[in-house]
Amino acid sequence: MKFVEELVVEEFLPTVRSMLAADLRERDFTQREVADALGISQSAVSKYAHGDVATSDRFSEDERVQALVERIGDGLATGDMSRVQALIEIEVLIRRLENGDSLAERHREVMPELRQYDASFDVHDPESGARTTEQVRSSVRRGLRILRNTSGFAGLVPNVGSNLVECLPEATDIEDVAGVPGRIFDVRGTATVPSDPEFGVSEHVAAVLLSAREAGAPVRGAVNVRYDPELVDDLRDAGYPTVEFDAEREGSGGDATRQTIVDAVRAAAPDAPFVLYQTGGFGIEPITYVLADDAPSAARIVRDRA
Repeated sequence: MKFVEELVVEEFLPTVRSMLAADLRERDFTQREVADALGISQSAVSKYAHGDVATSDRFSEDERVQALVERIGDGLATGDMSRVQALIEIEVLIRRLENGDSLAERHREVMPELRQYDASFDVHDPESGARTTEQVRSSVRRGLRILRNTSGFAGLVPNVGSNLVECLPEATDIEDVAGVPGRIFDVRGTATVPSDPEFGVSEHVAAVLLSAREAGAPVRGAVNVRYDPELVDDLRDAGYPTVEFDAEREGSGGDATRQTIVDAVRAAAPDAPFVLYQTGGFGIEPITYVLADDAPSAARIVRDRA
């Protein structure tokens, strides 16, 4: 009697790890860096490199496995993908292959008694909350890399700091929005990102994004920058709808802020992506918000205008 999980351990995982180790080495990772990225020992990396670990052509030649290895390798190399997300993505593919696919077929080869059964079992949900959460964090990381690589972005950071956020598909409150803890600040001409994206850490930009979504805007990403009438004009000329809201009402409390934005966006009914801004008030710094499909899209709009 052999379980399909044994085939995963004995054939699938060694193949994927070997492919990932080779992919990362081609990206100039050291043996130690490969070991750290994959959570294995350096001696294991050495065995993969020298072909001392048995692998399966069935899985190494599968285009889906090849695509996954390339995507994970790229994500680990750029820092866009965490080890947690890499694990989840591999798990998702494993469950798919177990469900009437190549792992199931391999299982029938070693357990021919199973061929009399047509039933397959959906033992894992590919659209799990954990996977979606990691995908959003990864998306914010990609957007942050765009902003950090934009030479003029530091000059667009307002006194209160910037933040880049993205929400879950069915977001209802700030706990469903990932952003930068502590915000992004201009430190001697360099945009400084203090730590990795987390959920529930951005009250202000997250609230603006959620208010725009409440008004019906199909957006999931947002970034705030300093207000400059020339910048707003430039964005408008580039084809992005611009919507102004009342800063004085913004300063009177969270509910007023939300309702002000909801009313302004609902009245304008802008196409996404779009620009939301307020020109300041007593004790209120003027701010511009770029809202888009996701965090990288919002970051690219800022990059192109910086």
